[in-house]
Amino acid sequence: MRFPTRRALTVLEPGPSTTVQDQGRPGWAHLGVPRSGALDARSAGLANRLVGNHPAAALLETTFGGVSLRAEAAMSIAVTGAEAAVLVAGRERAFGAPVTVRAGETLTVGPARWGVRSYVAVAGGVDVSPVLGSRSTDTLSGVGPAPLAAGDVLPVGDPVGRPAAVDLTTGHRPRSPVCLRVHPGPRADWFADPGALLGPAYTVSVHSNRVGLRLQGPLLERGAAGAELPSEGIVLGAVQVPASGQPVVFLHDHPTTGGYPVLAVVAPDDLDRCAQLRPGDLVRFLAC
Repeated sequence: MRFPTRRALTVLEPGPSTTVQDQGRPGWAHLGVPRSGALDARSAGLANRLVGNHPAAALLETTFGGVSLRAEAAMSIAVTGAEAAVLVAGRERAFGAPVTVRAGETLTVGPARWGVRSYVAVAGGVDVSPVLGSRSTDTLSGVGPAPLAAGDVLPVGDPVGRPAAVDLTTGHRPRSPVCLRVHPGPRADWFADPGALLGPAYTVSVHSNRVGLRLQGPLLERGAAGAELPSEGIVLGAVQVPASGQPVVFLHDHPTTGGYPVLAVVAPDDLDRCAQLRPGDLVRFLAC
């Protein structure tokens, strides 16, 4: 990903997994393309607002370990989401506020102190080429730019607005267990006790990613033993229960179809919480 431009960020250390994200590419599920986009939409929107960007501007989503970038021109940046140290030329700067990085200086976002994903917005937005109307990286199908690698040069657009005042607090470490509100799913009647999902605490699995939040806890038993479900459409936030009986909450890079029954669907306003849940965190489901 090398693009000759004066306004650019050079990737020095990409961290465990850093991707370009925006508001995603909804409307392509009928062709098998997930929506993708920033998992913590509130934090991504705040980061863009702080540097004067349009809400749909592309930015960087880090995972656990942060990222290190060199600014090839002076620019404003802001880091939100999972709290982390923000260093410019080795000196700590504000988290959750617009910060100026001069040409040639290094911006380092440290490991997440809590949560999972931090968002790095730059004035003008990350200006990689859009695919199907979005600059988001889709980790399931590979649509969009590849995850960042050392040496990548990311073009940056021209600023469209001035950095904003800080009038909203950034996220705080959620209390455990985190509660997710759910609506009944289209296949709730496939389960011996559809209400068994509600109440008990589930533990976030180490196998969780942008595709789905995988949970471990009480088994959810089907009532129609041995029945098979034809593959059908899957929506964002669907709580699917595979043969293991352990629920999976589908996130932004989820497959567009699936053959396991969907017991419930997480309320859209609660999906941002899923983005910041770490392995070992506890989750409870509540009826909307």
